[in-house]
Amino acid sequence: MRRHFKWVMVLSPVVLAAVGFVGNIQATPALDFTGTTLSKGRVEEFDVNHHLVGEKPVDDHAKRRMWMSQQRTKGASDLYVQSNVWQPGGSTGWHTHPGHSFVTVTAGAITNYDADDPTCTGTVYTAGMTYVYHGGEHAHLIRNEGSGPAGTTAVQLIPADAIRRVDVPVGNPACPSHW
Repeated sequence: MRRHFKWVMVLSPVVLAAVGFVGNIQATPALDFTGTTLSKGRVEEFDVNHHLVGEKPVDDHAKRRMWMSQQRTKGASDLYVQSNVWQPGGSTGWHTHPGHSFVTVTAGAITNYDADDPTCTGTVYTAGMTYVYHGGEHAHLIRNEGSGPAGTTAVQLIPADAIRRVDVPVGNPACPSHW
């Protein structure tokens, strides 16, 4: 029994290193992409609820629905503001985040690919457009398919002390393998 324990102690670091090495090989790395944290702040547990729900006349024939916003956390959260820049052909690599992100395109255009889209049909967002990325188990890849630089600003709310970006080893098999 004592001999078995000794081998486990000797082999454990080797096995852990090999697992880490294999995981790094399989991840899809970012290419010609730079993400910069502009700010990070801690916010304690909160419960915010806005209603303003109803309809408002826009003109004689149309009405606009008003929105309701709810956000509730259990425990502390970290709020990040990120600046992201892609060179032409640049990519984030396949990844996810533990919380949601509000993303505004500040320059050029980006194409967002979802890991669960069987057709690998990206959604293009151009300067001035904003979208919500859900995060969690939902992986995605963002590419600049234009001829000039592209940029976004993202606001992300995640659990306190969580890793903000999680690279995933396998993206979308329907997408080209060089992503």
